[in-house]
Amino acid sequence: MVQKIYCATKFGLHASIVEVEVSFNRALPAFVISGLASNAIQESKQRVHSALLSCGFAFPPLKIIINLSPSDLPKYGSHFDLPIALLVGMYKEKEELKHRWFAFGELGLDGALKHSNSLFGIVLDILLQEKDICMILPKESEKYFSLMPNLHCMYAENLQEALEFLRADQKPDSKQVELNFPFLEIVGEKYYYQEKFSLDFKEVKGQRIAKRAALIAASGFHNIVLEGNPGSGKSMIAKRVQYILPPLTLYDILHNAKINSWNQEEIKLVPQRNFKSPHQSASKASIIGSAANKEPRPGEIALAHLGVLFFDELPHFSKEVLEALREPLENNILALSRVNSKVTYPTSFLFIGAQNPCPCGNLLSTKNECRCSDREIAKYKNRLSEPFLDRIDLFVQMEEEYRGEEATISSLEMQKSVFRAFVMQKNRKQENFNGKMSDEEIEKFCVLDEQTQQILLQAQDRFGLSMRSVNKIKKVARTIADLEEKEHIEKRHVLEALSYRRI
Repeated sequence: MVQKIYCATKFGLHASIVEVEVSFNRALPAFVISGLASNAIQESKQRVHSALLSCGFAFPPLKIIINLSPSDLPKYGSHFDLPIALLVGMYKEKEELKHRWFAFGELGLDGALKHSNSLFGIVLDILLQEKDICMILPKESEKYFSLMPNLHCMYAENLQEALEFLRADQKPDSKQVELNFPFLEIVGEKYYYQEKFSLDFKEVKGQRIAKRAALIAASGFHNIVLEGNPGSGKSMIAKRVQYILPPLTLYDILHNAKINSWNQEEIKLVPQRNFKSPHQSASKASIIGSAANKEPRPGEIALAHLGVLFFDELPHFSKEVLEALREPLENNILALSRVNSKVTYPTSFLFIGAQNPCPCGNLLSTKNECRCSDREIAKYKNRLSEPFLDRIDLFVQMEEEYRGEEATISSLEMQKSVFRAFVMQKNRKQENFNGKMSDEEIEKFCVLDEQTQQILLQAQDRFGLSMRSVNKIKKVARTIADLEEKEHIEKRHVLEALSYRRI
């Protein structure tokens, strides 16, 4: 009889189920692991051996073969310790397990079970793929998995407890803790948010147009580029957008935590979207990601999924990186292909770019003289290609300076406006944000009357707008109408959307 327990390994941003089976053969005593196991898994033989001895287990004088199936899939992670130890420890059991058991956990030499951050994403993916399964996890992991729905799990302090759970072979109850955050309930779905603003828009003085554009961008997930003199507030605005973004479902919160866990970051189960801001000197692989056959790794583009990707000093990023952004910005997906592997990462993020008008930054200044030649300015601007710029929804030129005590808007007020627009989108049963709508959704939700359509056609002829640009104007106009809680797009909404185009 061959006992089986299941585990999983991560590949890119997803997990693949692995069947762990054991065989005891009459031969010279040995302990063998097969199935493209990484060094960390091969080293588990020593940890498993020591942990089992600490439980009083006597190794039989047989050849123990552990097979990880599918055998052509590379496996990684120290969490394979537990399933391997359980199978060896069940040597004397003669009956097959009634339930489909999954086990994850790293073993200490004394048999203690240890948590690792990579477990979160793997377990979440398994729950989305499989139903009615039983799991054994380290007790230390319980605080991270309490929010996961339909999780039938036993938490063990050590290997001895895990063996007792497995021998009992009884399905655990599913227990789920509710999120302790305010939420909106729309069409039967809960969307969580928080009202803590570490950075507040009320700290940004002036810049009325830029803040209005940031509000539109946040409401519809529209890509935006801010251009202005050094110190005008571009980065201030960009860093505050993450706090006013639309609320998140429970799955979105878990997905964000999964991304962070696989990026070796702290797991935070909070309704706040990710914010990624790579430096312009970052390598292409760190931003785009890799599709290496051994262990694919997501880059900053994939890690920003459902959140914000901010490129400060936009023209200083390499040409390769900027051109590689074109597909993720347009299709909300990044496919990396190599000879032996192909990895696909979801990339539905809000892109924010910030740039100076020229290398010295004073081209638009009325006080400081620009030191750049026409050739230097042209070279600087040409770093951004037309196909890349055509994928940007909103272009904003910052005011040079702030004067007076102009009333400012707070992040709380902006968040409430974003939520109103979000409710409008969900009530019309729209799956994607306005800025991420497909052509079919544009036809359905961005209907224009004859007069408004004529204005858009005139703008298309006059400024030579591409069809992509026309669609982006429609989507921005839809968001502006949502902010006013208008069911239909009106003339003024299209005119405002046109004012944000780079013409």
